[in-house]
Order: sequence, then C-alpha cells, then structure tokens
Amino acid sequence: MTERKLATIRKINDISNIEHADTLCVYHIDGWKVVDKIGKFAKDSLIIFLEVDSFVPTEIAPFLTKAGHEPKEYEGVKGERLRTVKLRGQLSQGLLLPISILPTTTVIEVGNDVTDTLGIVKWERPISPQLYGQAKGSFPSFLRKTDQERVQNIGRTLEGYINETFEVTIKLDGSSCTIFVKDEDDGVCSRNLELKQNEDNAFWRIALDYDIHKKIRAYGNNIAVQGELIAPNIQSNYEKVNKPEFYVFDVFDIDRQEYMLPKERQEFCKLLDIPHVPIVDKSLAMIDNVDKLLDMAEGDGMNKGVKREGLVFKHNNSEFSFKAISNSYLLKEK
Repeated sequence: MTERKLATIRKINDISNIEHADTLCVYHIDGWKVVDKIGKFAKDSLIIFLEVDSFVPTEIAPFLTKAGHEPKEYEGVKGERLRTVKLRGQLSQGLLLPISILPTTTVIEVGNDVTDTLGIVKWERPISPQLYGQAKGSFPSFLRKTDQERVQNIGRTLEGYINETFEVTIKLDGSSCTIFVKDEDDGVCSRNLELKQNEDNAFWRIALDYDIHKKIRAYGNNIAVQGELIAPNIQSNYEKVNKPEFYVFDVFDIDRQEYMLPKERQEFCKLLDIPHVPIVDKSLAMIDNVDKLLDMAEGDGMNKGVKREGLVFKHNNSEFSFKAISNSYLLKEK
C-alpha cells in the first residue's frame, strides 16, 4: 500500500451519452466516470485525471469555485475539494484537465503521477487537537501507512486474481490509529503523526483501555496493530457508537516488515482479545467487474440503521488489497 496518486496521466477509454443532456457526456477513465462537456476531449486521448478527495489549487482550476464565492483554504492553499456528485442523474467522480497545463519537461506517459507537479494534496477531515493531543514526531519510518487503492484504479490488475479468495471486511468511518511496540518503545500514532503519551487524548486512551501494548509484549514480537478508532466525537459519530471503540484492520510485523495475512491477523486478534473489523466474507472468489464490486460496497454497516462507508478486500495469500467505497456514502458525505 502506497501513498495515493491523486493526479495521474490517463487515457479516455470511452465516451457515452447522457439521456436528455444536450451539452454533457460521460468520459470513462478505467473504472471512473466523469461528466463534462461534449467534445471537450476525444476518445483515446491522454488527459490528467484528478481523483475525488483531491484538493485542487485555484490556479489549476479556478472554475471549481462557484461564481461570487471565495475559494476554500486547506493547509495554507486556496482551492476546492473534489467530491462525488450527480449531474443530470449521472454519477460523476473526479476532474479531467488537459495535458497542456503540465510543464514542458513532464514525461507524458499513461500512469505517470503528477500529483506533486500540480500541487495537489489529499483532503482529509480535520481532527481536533483535543482528540490526539501533542505530536511526538512524524509517522515512524519503520511502519507503513494504510491507504488501499480504490477499485476503480485496478480493473486490469483484478484480471489476474479471478477466482482467487479474498477476505472482505466493512470499512468503518472513524480515524486511523496505529499502536506499536518496538524494542523498548511503546507508541501510538494518528494517520500522520506519532503522539506523545497522554491519557487525555483519544488515541492513547484507547491503547490503554484495551491494554494493547501489554498484550503485544506478551505476544513477544515487535508488532504494530492498525485499526479504526470510532467515537461519539470523531467524524460526527457516523457509526453511531456510545463510547470510543477500536477495531483492528491490519497487523504489521515490524521485524519482518510485512503485514500478517488475513487468517494470521484474525487469529492474532482472537488470541490477544482485540476487536477485529467486521468480516463480511473470509473467502470471496474474486471477480473483475468493477461495477459489481461497487454494488457490493452498498449495504448496512456495523450497526443497524447505519449504511456502511464501503468494503475492503484483502487477498488471502498476499498483501494485495483494495477498497470499494459506497457511492451512496460519498454522495451524502459532508
């Protein structure tokens, strides 16, 4: 799992019409669909594709800001966040820009990452400093961040996994939390920072409440457990819980520098009595139909009456994984 490529050079695979829309059409880019003006781009042409959750600087796409409004500001940059929207009843995800805006020194090849070139950053909902307290430092280099690729980007890759078995789990909507033991150090991290020990912050509090460091030390290895912290005061309590809860979605062996495979992780959590994210299927035979996998992402979450954010798929015999985010969730997201 790598840092997300938010802006890449892609090819327009197909163009389709929208019923009763005279000026708009759907551009198909791998598994993504983007609504834009008819004739703006040609089939098979190369474009820059920006994924949803990109924060796009105003200088790149000033038209994203509504007339009469000021652009938003995020991490000191003025611009707008790309969201999932519906236009003329058609789902639209992302933004297409012409190759011509790139510097002349840019290598123009399908798949090239131009995120940094364009100054694009990933928009993330802010977490109150009261929840995570003070930073001890940046996210440790001996750990890996968790950020699965979206299914829309890996359609061709899936062809090599047809009928291979995958674990399928519910993606919870909270805040990523990493709790680790390395030699003499006990640590806790948010998505991007290692945090100073303080019982008042939510991340350290959950580690202490679940006795996770103590349990890892009893297990005997340098281990990091990574999971979702959900609570009444995190992400507007989307999961509708009454108290802070923690659910493991990954276990990273620091010495081996690799993740436990699904079966080993499930057994690890059971042995150490640490909650595991809800499992939908332990052995799903994979298909290569992106639309059907996105349909699977729809449905109930962990608690009744709460629609899930989506699903995470992990190969049972390798570290290959991806996520499918519910389009219903994305359309309702604030």
